Amino acid sequence: HEGRTVQSRSIRSIIREAKRIVELPDFKGYITDVGGPTANMYGFECDRKLKHGSCRNKRCLFPQICKDMKVDHKPQLNLLKKLRRLDGIKKVFIASGVRHDLVLADEKRGRSYLESVIANHLSGQMKIAPEHVSNRQLAAMGKPSAESLAKFRKLFDEVSRGTGKKQYLTYYLIAAHPGCTEIEMRDLRAYASRELRINPEQVQIFTPLPSTYSALMYHTEQDPFTGKPMFVEKDTAGRQRQKNIIVPTSPNQRGRVRQRRAK
Repeated sequence: HEGRTVQSRSIRSIIREAKRIVELPDFKGYITDVGGPTANMYGFECDRKLKHGSCRNKRCLFPQICKDMKVDHKPQLNLLKKLRRLDGIKKVFIASGVRHDLVLADEKRGRSYLESVIANHLSGQMKIAPEHVSNRQLAAMGKPSAESLAKFRKLFDEVSRGTGKKQYLTYYLIAAHPGCTEIEMRDLRAYASRELRINPEQVQIFTPLPSTYSALMYHTEQDPFTGKPMFVEKDTAGRQRQKNIIVPTSPNQRGRVRQRRAK
């Protein structure tokens, strides 16, 4: 999944493994996750890359999803249907995170994918990773806009009501990404309270993983695409402060957040 290729096992291979799991003496009928680093990129591939190799001057999913990247949830819909029909299986869950912009981009099957997952494959919540809501910060992350998040949330709520199930979204957020200051974190907290109506719990302090644009930003303190300098919080206490704005660690901090929200 790192780089330009999403590795996807064949449906036959996954079904074969599921049948072996069913035969285990302690199997209770539940497969806890059919997914990967991103649950809904199963079978995705770029036709242009297969013919001509990877593009040197463009990204597959940002700032827009490339027209050569096939966004089609049909392979995963077929896989999930086959798994549900196996003897001995009571429930198949998707616990991995779903990339919400890809659901919206699949005009043909995005909604039917969401309907199928909500009706058959959630344990009450779907995980998504907007990571932030500041469009400037999202651009640095290479993530879809806050408008995309709002559109998906509306669709998710609509489909959930249609299936008659009470399902919820959980949001994975990041603090101290290159370019992020305490101002952006306060904006994120306000958005989460006002628009998402949640007190976020899944907030991670950014880690500069090798071979990523974000790691390049972290170490050079520059935007690799423009060469312009960017703020990078490297102080351990400062990085923790950014997270604490969203997830207070002490009762006094939590009280101050509640008081400000009440005002």
